[in-house]
Amino acid sequence: MKVFKTWGRRTVAALALLGLGCLSEASTAAELVIGQVAPLSGVLASTGHQMVVGGKIYFDSINAQGGVNGAMIRHEVVDDGYKVAETVRLTREMLAKPEVVALFGFAGTANVTQLLTDGVLDVGGAALVAPYTGGESLRNPFNPWIFHVRAGYADETEHMVQQVTTLGMNRVAVMYQDDGFGKAGLLGVENALAKRKLKLTAAAAYERNTDKVEEAVAKIKASDAQAIIMISVNKSTAAFVKRYREGGGGAQLYNISVVDPTELVKLAGLKNAHGLGISQVVPYPYMANMPVVREYQELLKKYAPKELVNYTSFEEFVGAKVLVEALRRAGPNPTRAKVVKALESMGSYDTGGITVNYSPSNRIGSRYVEVTVIGSTGKLLK
Repeated sequence: MKVFKTWGRRTVAALALLGLGCLSEASTAAELVIGQVAPLSGVLASTGHQMVVGGKIYFDSINAQGGVNGAMIRHEVVDDGYKVAETVRLTREMLAKPEVVALFGFAGTANVTQLLTDGVLDVGGAALVAPYTGGESLRNPFNPWIFHVRAGYADETEHMVQQVTTLGMNRVAVMYQDDGFGKAGLLGVENALAKRKLKLTAAAAYERNTDKVEEAVAKIKASDAQAIIMISVNKSTAAFVKRYREGGGGAQLYNISVVDPTELVKLAGLKNAHGLGISQVVPYPYMANMPVVREYQELLKKYAPKELVNYTSFEEFVGAKVLVEALRRAGPNPTRAKVVKALESMGSYDTGGITVNYSPSNRIGSRYVEVTVIGSTGKLLK
């Protein structure tokens, strides 16, 4: 297990034998520990890196200003390699530490769903803020622990299908990852098409944690689809785009928001990636036309000068702002329960141009979606 620390020294060990009563104890006044389990290795490593960067630069800036209610933030990050069993194991270890007051920015629909299935979040009683997933299984039925900053995959797929059909295309195929993430996106496309009295032309899966897409390429290419919506991560998306385009495929390509356009161009080649549409769940971060984008760009330059502006890091930056505001509202020496209550009180919180809305009965902070396109130079265009 790789352990990455942003502030402070490593705690000696997971306090797994402590009674549950200890889990609700307050963090010490000198330190607020935020736990993050992220995919820093494996097929989602570049995404995981950006997720951590987005939170880190905001936490660094808050600490530079004296922390939250006089307490410094310690951002504790561990690597799950995008493996479901590791996510569960590492989250249990995180939540066994009474000083951890909240969880932040996990990745993977299947990964986070397993935390709910196994009751890990119920037992731990800590809020998980800004997970990098839009899976409907994490939104419906309602659960009290996960506070979403992003729109769901159902919102994204509805937006893409709306665009496709408006352009007169009705033969739509889906290439998807064969797990909870991919199936959530697949269902979203099917439902959006059904609203318009249409059905999928083809659906082809690929195995999670691989880029083995040859069969998917062949199946979808044979379907003569006009548009292909991919519910996939960077490496598999790039592999599909490259093989499909080089094999003569000419359909309009789309992908859900979890991919990095820079990585896609690098892996698939600009000629193949050019024109790929990508749905986004936060506003365009490359143009400083709202306060939260300006703040993000300034802090990225100050605290992570080697990093480039990126949708993923910007999304998690917004999530970090939401979490820090909740810590402020929770008061000195916050407990996990107080942080949850503080989040519930954020009925209309403006992060600087992006507003999130929570309540005791609502955990979906935003339903914002727009579609961007990889341009002829490799840059992402609105």
